[in-house]
Amino acid sequence: MSIPFLTSDGLAHGAVEQVAPGVRRLVCNNPSAFTFRGTNTYLIGQGEVAVLDPGPEDEAQLAAILRATEGETITRVLVSHTHRDHSPGARPLVARTGAMTFGFGPHVTPPEAGGEGGDHGFHPDVRLADDEVLEGKGWRLRALHTPGHCANHLCFSLEGTGILFSADHVMSWSTSVVSPPDGDMADYMRSLERVMARDDRLLLPGHGAPLTEPKPFLAALKAHREEREAKVLAALRAVGQATPAELVPPVYGPLDARLVGPAGRSLLSHLLKLEGEGRAARDGERWMAV
Repeated sequence: MSIPFLTSDGLAHGAVEQVAPGVRRLVCNNPSAFTFRGTNTYLIGQGEVAVLDPGPEDEAQLAAILRATEGETITRVLVSHTHRDHSPGARPLVARTGAMTFGFGPHVTPPEAGGEGGDHGFHPDVRLADDEVLEGKGWRLRALHTPGHCANHLCFSLEGTGILFSADHVMSWSTSVVSPPDGDMADYMRSLERVMARDDRLLLPGHGAPLTEPKPFLAALKAHREEREAKVLAALRAVGQATPAELVPPVYGPLDARLVGPAGRSLLSHLLKLEGEGRAARDGERWMAV
């Protein structure tokens, strides 16, 4: 089942657009094979503003945020998760505004244990528990702990509007990399089902344009992950035993060279999920179907 990805996004770097009443979006100029055109930063509220995901440390993005909120007060800086394209920009923004930071917590996995992609310097002033509500002038956000892409990942529901800030759990331009040990495919699928059980009408992702038809997109995303898992099992049965790297070509087919490594990480996450379910086992680095 193909996913109806949004492959274009016309918002210029440094510009700001209103995507919903009381919600504005900016795109950081940090494009890559993993970030699309860049990280989305959201400004929530008017007059007294919360900034969600200020992005990496980037002077142009900081200037764009401050320019977009000129005459307003930034009171809170929210972080969906502690990957380096989302949270480091909180430090210079707090230095300029004095705002408090909010997030689930610091990055869970230390660098020496496989957490090299994390922003290990971010420690929120206020930790948000799952289902905790944060209120500001004219808005009310509910934090939803959605681990999978990152262990401390939060989505935020803008209560009473049908809007979900889905961050990197659900992006509109591509699937999310799930890289163990901080990424966990079993967690990801549970978090995806949690979002699917909601009735949101608009998803505002961490990368890419807004998703105005979430339900078919989410259904296709789930089907895609299940199809990929089935391919992993079929490939294991066909070869008997294999390392994750050996399984990438039969499971993923031809890939951009930049994506081969991340594909292997996501494939490992599928294998770990299958192992937890008793459907795969390993002998050292080699895996087999059960």
